[in-house]
Amino acid sequence: MSNERIRTYEGMFLFPQSATANLQEAADHVKSILDRCGATIVSFRKWDDRRLAYEVQGNKRGVYFLAYFTAPTSALAEIERRCNLSEELLRMMITSAEHIPAEIIEANEGQEDLATEIKLRGEKSTESGSKSASKVSRKSKTEQIKTAEPEATDEATDEPSDAEENSPKPTKEVSTDA
Repeated sequence: MSNERIRTYEGMFLFPQSATANLQEAADHVKSILDRCGATIVSFRKWDDRRLAYEVQGNKRGVYFLAYFTAPTSALAEIERRCNLSEELLRMMITSAEHIPAEIIEANEGQEDLATEIKLRGEKSTESGSKSASKVSRKSKTEQIKTAEPEATDEATDEPSDAEENSPKPTKEVSTDA
């Protein structure tokens, strides 16, 4: 029988801003690290997306995830080792959360909010994809109209066209260096 103590921890995980493109992947990455080490997630949420106080590995902005979890005290070193080896994570910090009341930990549950945000971001990306496709089709229609109509030219007259009269004339630069 093991006398290993199981404690509650608070973990803050920092990802680069590029993780906002795929929040689900970033959240799953943190959860998989914790699961592999024998931790049980009590509360998990996306905490914030903000500008960093200083550049971290060339990133000026980052996405924070906050997790409360229970784990054996011996698993903490393995969690930190896996986080440090991860190429996706920029930084992490794990502290003891024994002093935090259970009500506050439960109030920080944000997996439903995270799922909603992921769904909304997915809808926005599909909308922007369809908008860009419609812009391309409009552009091609405009090009078709231009090619169908013959352009009027001023070849018969020696007078400049209106566009040529209003366009700026090239100026010669004069150097004042002696």
